[in-house]
Amino acid sequence: MVAIDNALASQAFMPLAGMRPDEDTARVITLVVLLVQAVLAVASTRLVSLINTAAVGLELALVVITAAALVIAAAVTGNGSVGNLTSRGITEDAPHYFAVGGGLMIAMIMGLATLVGFDSAANLAEEAKDPYRSVPRAIVGSVVAAGLLGLLFLITLTVAIEDVPRISRDGSPVATIMRDQLGQVTERTLLIAITFAFFGAGMVVMVACSRIIFAMSRDGRFAAHRLMRRVNPHTRTPIPATVLIFAVGVILMVALPGAALLELITASTILPALIYGSTIVLYLAVRRRLGRRTGAFDLGRLELPVAVAALVWTIVALVALVTPEEALVPLVIVVGLLVVGGLFFLGMLIFDRRCLEAEPGDVDVFKH
Repeated sequence: MVAIDNALASQAFMPLAGMRPDEDTARVITLVVLLVQAVLAVASTRLVSLINTAAVGLELALVVITAAALVIAAAVTGNGSVGNLTSRGITEDAPHYFAVGGGLMIAMIMGLATLVGFDSAANLAEEAKDPYRSVPRAIVGSVVAAGLLGLLFLITLTVAIEDVPRISRDGSPVATIMRDQLGQVTERTLLIAITFAFFGAGMVVMVACSRIIFAMSRDGRFAAHRLMRRVNPHTRTPIPATVLIFAVGVILMVALPGAALLELITASTILPALIYGSTIVLYLAVRRRLGRRTGAFDLGRLELPVAVAALVWTIVALVALVTPEEALVPLVIVVGLLVVGGLFFLGMLIFDRRCLEAEPGDVDVFKH
């Protein structure tokens, strides 16, 4: 969530407002965005849904229109080159470029970004209609849309680059490419749409995170669960859980050293990869004992091959993520989170094992 909002600040809003790249300014804007999202998430789930629907529709239209406009502009002006797609750019003479597989490996881990839509759809399943059918379809749809449209957008952006070294050094490369090819007015229009799309995505992730905290607290498996499971009877939203998510975002923005966006993106790809890798391993271990619901989404014979392929891809992606020296700080963050979570789990295992072995049944979340 914080990675999305920090990207909103540095890659969309600041170029839109004509601000020079500045780490401190980006962090302040990120905090403001987090606060606005928290207020909206607390106010109404329906409002969040409407904003997200508008953001998704706008994002889909934006990608298609921008991709077409960039191709036409590059063809008419002659600025840009199809050769950019096979160029190594500023890494041409870089040592150890192929240490972890080069550009192919870097491109491969971009697929982890699709886990944002994947994860949010799953975590909001309790609030969906017919979740055994609708949620899996939403998961598959989000991955397909992000994969195909994302690839289309990246190809057109790359072809439209006029000067690869200059764009590589730029603090907001996407905005600069659009300005070079489409002019300042078009660039600003597109940046407004991109800012709104980022905002919607960040807000949905905030809501999804608060629902995870609520669900774990409802089952007695989260710190301060009696507080964190509370749902406001008027807004029907888990306010304490949402406030906690906002507070964690503030702490990250204040305490995180170095370039926040790069470290947030790296940490927020390492952690989901670990979580999903662990989930796949667990699934493979117990799949024969899992029940089947009639009419629910089912991969059929493709189930096992897909699971194995997913596990292999996750392992390869993790190797590519943790190998570079720049991954040290994000790796420390991830290890720290895992240690804290492990200690909390161990504490429950020793002092409150009952809550891990049985769900508490119906809990009045409106009773304070």
